[in-house]
Amino acid sequence: MDWRQGLVAAALSVAAGLAVAPPAMAQTKDTLTIDLVNEPSSLDPQGQWNPDSYYVYRNVFDNMVTRDNDGTIVPQVATEWEQVSDTEVKFTLRDDIVFHDGEPLTAEDVVYTIERITDPEFASPQLGQFNKIVKAEATGEHEVVLTTDGPYPVLLPQLVKLSIIPKHVVEEVGDDAFNAGPVGSGPYAFDTWQRGVSVTLKRNDDYWGDKGAFGTVVFRAVPDGATRLADLQSGAADVVVTLDSDQAKQLESYPNAKPLIVQTERVGYFALNSTKPPLDDPKMRLAIALAIDKEGIVEGILQGGEKVVGELVAPASFGYVGEVEAFPYDPEQAKALIAEVGDVAQTPMKLATSPVFDQKIVQAIQQMLTDVGLDVEIEMTDMATWLKNQQVSNEEAPMLTFSRWSCACQDADGIMFSLLHSSSNWSRYSDPEIDALLEKGRSALEDGDRLEAYGKLHELVKEDVPIIPLYQAAIIYGGAAGLDWQPTANESMFLNRMSWSE
Repeated sequence: MDWRQGLVAAALSVAAGLAVAPPAMAQTKDTLTIDLVNEPSSLDPQGQWNPDSYYVYRNVFDNMVTRDNDGTIVPQVATEWEQVSDTEVKFTLRDDIVFHDGEPLTAEDVVYTIERITDPEFASPQLGQFNKIVKAEATGEHEVVLTTDGPYPVLLPQLVKLSIIPKHVVEEVGDDAFNAGPVGSGPYAFDTWQRGVSVTLKRNDDYWGDKGAFGTVVFRAVPDGATRLADLQSGAADVVVTLDSDQAKQLESYPNAKPLIVQTERVGYFALNSTKPPLDDPKMRLAIALAIDKEGIVEGILQGGEKVVGELVAPASFGYVGEVEAFPYDPEQAKALIAEVGDVAQTPMKLATSPVFDQKIVQAIQQMLTDVGLDVEIEMTDMATWLKNQQVSNEEAPMLTFSRWSCACQDADGIMFSLLHSSSNWSRYSDPEIDALLEKGRSALEDGDRLEAYGKLHELVKEDVPIIPLYQAAIIYGGAAGLDWQPTANESMFLNRMSWSE
């Protein structure tokens, strides 16, 4: 049985076990229940960076700026901004935002937020996305000037995901207590966190902006995809995340639920630890790139409208050039290259994964690599452990990793700098030319100069293969039939943009 036959058999087995859907019911309940894959690893918005955390805390906090459903950057905490020099931007802040404890949000909170997330000792996983900011100064009660290390055209796209935290709370209770009971200013306030089970939020009725339609929202950890689907079909859940195309097709036939599909900025990729043998040999890395059937993954497994890409940027993001073709599927050439590498190619390698990722893809890639003669073993951990293991030294890091990256900023800098720059704790690669182009891409003020830098980067990445772009990810949610919600390319689950249809 080859990898395709095995996946078909597995899909049929799952489909056979699905229950018959109940009839459609009117949905006007005040509690919205959302099934995630894992529980959040952090509710401190600067403590971690992963979808299950972001889905929750994004609604507890306001961000410096945000994007509307069409992807345009629009005001949130900042109402307007002015580029006063190549390296300085002045922001005017709203004067009517109040944290959930009743204290007003001021410029000092914005300054504190930025100084905290850019403090190397705090070690935020998002540091590489904000470390171009070298100074934050409150120039008035509701005015802040940010200074960057050189011109930084990506500042606004990055500030889309900068959640403003209350200085007085964090300083009083400390980081651990703030993570356990976050206080924000967003449309929903933290209520309870039952570890390993659920997080509950309550509507902030005093919110300055659009208020939520639901009095209570419960986020549950449901690792098994079939269980999430069954919860939606039975009405036990109103929104579920991370469905596959087979499950989406099942939903199309049910009167009380529907699939919600969006083409995202997220890129599926296969990362190689090029600092350790046998992956320090470019021939070995090229062999792996040729051994992975990307079209087979997109058309045979995903089937959700995903697009094979040859660049580490999706078409939804700035920096996508569209001129670099993906590696062809050529297992025979892969075998020939592996033979040239020699005995070291038989070194056992672990492939790091977590339940949040589609295991059919992970298993298919393992089988493809096995088919060309490599010794690859899947290493499954929970998402919190997976994240921790990715942000370690090169020696400790996994040899192989399948992942999908989103920066929620829709800009190449947000993915390429973190995954490729030698200074990043996510990167397993070091090349001065790559570093220089990444730095140009995040500092050139003219769009044409930035695109030129990213075009060269895409070519060099394909040439040396430190990482293998696979596809632009389509994210499939499931929603109750009466839910009115438009998912966005940056995967922000805005609860106050959801409602029941009238």
